[in-house]
Amino acid sequence: MSNYALRVPDSLLSAARRLAEADNTSMNQFFVTAIAEKVSAMETAKLFSQRGENADVAAHLALLEQAPDLAPAAGDEITPDPAKKQRLG
Repeated sequence: MSNYALRVPDSLLSAARRLAEADNTSMNQFFVTAIAEKVSAMETAKLFSQRGENADVAAHLALLEQAPDLAPAAGDEITPDPAKKQRLG
């Protein structure tokens, strides 16, 4: 295991201390967990990006065209929320 001196802005350090204390964990564990979460998120985004580059979009769209046009099952309906704008396409 390695050591790394980290410069952290006072406001961020204060928030980290507060959250670590609320989680009953050490500052070291808090930072290690935060770094692990960020590394995981970035690697996951990269993986999905790479997989997306290899996707056969036309084949997927053709497959979706084969799906029957049925009403949603009870409880699966989408009720439009007028407060939210729907993205199309």
